[in-house]
Order: sequence, then structure tokens, then C-alpha cells
Amino acid sequence: MAGSNPQRLLLHCRNVLHGQLEVGLMARLLGIPDGQRVLQVGCGSGIALPHLSKVCKPRVMAGIDIDPTLLVEAKARVREKGIGAYLVRADVREMPFPDGSFDLVIDFGVCYHVKRPGDVLREVARVLDTSGTFVYETPVAQSLAHPMADRTRRLPWEDAPSLKTRRRQLLWASRTKGEFSRQWMFDAADERFASAPPI
Repeated sequence: MAGSNPQRLLLHCRNVLHGQLEVGLMARLLGIPDGQRVLQVGCGSGIALPHLSKVCKPRVMAGIDIDPTLLVEAKARVREKGIGAYLVRADVREMPFPDGSFDLVIDFGVCYHVKRPGDVLREVARVLDTSGTFVYETPVAQSLAHPMADRTRRLPWEDAPSLKTRRRQLLWASRTKGEFSRQWMFDAADERFASAPPI
């Protein structure tokens, strides 16, 4: 566990909150449907992967990170949890996937921390399938996660004009490649009301 080191304890608490609370809440608020081809960019040690697998029930799950040490931890984590996930060492600015490989790309803040974030956004748009969705943290989430960081950071959306705003909550937002189906947005809500009697 976290031990007596205050930094390790803080990191442990952050990881628990991220995995057990944040992932599920994000998926619910943004109405992410099941059964998609999902990529997490900057998957690190794989904290979110088991939770993404449980919440999103992906048809395909993949994660990339540039740090090989973190990927070793991620591979051990998904193996321990019995999750089928492709984990690849790669730079998010040059992903080794064909165009249109994923329906959903999720980023828990990597875009705010790399040089040339416009390159990241262009790559995300490239690997997304037509009408695919990019889910990312808002500047508010980044300010909470990294209170000492530069608060003026913003993502250069003009570098990826094919990513159109879809939905925005306080901590997370989503953009869809090209035009999106309004049906996708309402699928989760429709399930809640499917058993309601007609008016």
C-alpha cells in the first residue's frame, strides 16, 4: 500500500479516486456507449484501464505511453485483472495505428503536458474513426489536479478542426470527429426511460 511516505499516500489516494470514481462519473456524464474500440493515451501504469474496461465494456481496449517502466506496470495490472488490452510504447504525437482505428480516444490530461499539443490533437483526429469521439479533461480538471501549473494552458483546437465540440461537463468534455449522431448522445438517457409508460 502507500506506506508512511506522505507523497506515496497522496498518490495512492489520487489513483483510487481516479480509478474508482472519476472514470465512472466521466463515462456517465458524457454518455459514453458500450462496445467501442477504445484507446487511452498516456495510460501510464494502467490505473484507469480496468475501470474503463468495466464501465465502457470495449470491443477493443488499447493504451499507449512513452514510458516503458510504466507500461510494465500497466501490463501487470491488466493481466492481474484479466483484461484484454493492447499496450504499446508510443509517442502520442506519432501513434502507430492506422487511420480510423478507434471509436473513442480518452485522455486524462496528457495533451496539457506535452510539447506541441496541436500534434497530439491532429493524431487523435487521425486515429479516430468517422464520428469517433475524443474525451479529455477540461482546464478546470487540470487546475484541480495540478494547482501549481500554469493556469493559462489551453488546447489548440484550431490545429484539429475536424474535432467538433460534442458535450462539456465541469471536469470533462468530448469532441466528435466530423458530424456526430445525436442518437449517440442520447443512447444512455434512452435506456433509463425505456421502461417508462408512454404518456
